Amino acid sequence: MSVRCQESPVLAGSATLAALGALVLCLAEPAGYGKYTESRMPVATRLSARAAWFLQELPSFAVPAGILAGQPRSLFGQPATVLLGLFCAHYFHRTFVYSLLTRGRPFPVVFLFRGFVFCMGNGLLQGYYLVYCAEYPAEWYTDIRFSVGVFLFILGMGINIHSDYILRQLRKPGEIIYRIPQGGLFTYVSGANFLGEIIEWIGYALATWSLPALAFAFFSLCFLGLRAFHHHRFYLKMFEDYPKSRKALIPVIF
Repeated sequence: MSVRCQESPVLAGSATLAALGALVLCLAEPAGYGKYTESRMPVATRLSARAAWFLQELPSFAVPAGILAGQPRSLFGQPATVLLGLFCAHYFHRTFVYSLLTRGRPFPVVFLFRGFVFCMGNGLLQGYYLVYCAEYPAEWYTDIRFSVGVFLFILGMGINIHSDYILRQLRKPGEIIYRIPQGGLFTYVSGANFLGEIIEWIGYALATWSLPALAFAFFSLCFLGLRAFHHHRFYLKMFEDYPKSRKALIPVIF
């Protein structure tokens, strides 16, 4: 039995993403994981960074991948399934590569649970919309929105992966210390990894030309942009020799 598109849940999900992004900006506080983890938090309420990132990111891959797997083969190769494949590719890396390589601090379980719920909902929203609601013309692959969007997505993902690599090299296994990141876009901004992911989701929103993807790009800009701002402030306070010309998120500007 075919599934018909229900617009109301799509609109509600998109509005929720946008509202969460606005709430993040209003609260103006970084999420309490990583360098912002409360030191007084009991060890029993934390998981290793690798286990936590794997569990948190898994729904963002598994849910849309499951939706894709349930589609007839005749739909594969159409713009909607290719675009959802890009989404799955990002979260495949986050789930099965990034999580196993990270050298981050133990992760509070409460933030793991919140992240798991968010990833589950967002994965369902993006997958449901693209498979059951989106309609693209046959010439979408030659549309400038698709071409530029996919280019930005790949560029952003490359920046994100390279920046994460630079951050990992700052620590030896088992270390929990902070050093000044150097190289790549870290030459210009403190949040190079965040900038890469923001570019990625802006490109995805452009390539899909969809409300759910736009709402997710807005949320990412708010959440990651705020985190980049606090990272920048953290580095300036911790290191007297921190490069004064380096900005938080956007080279030269911010």
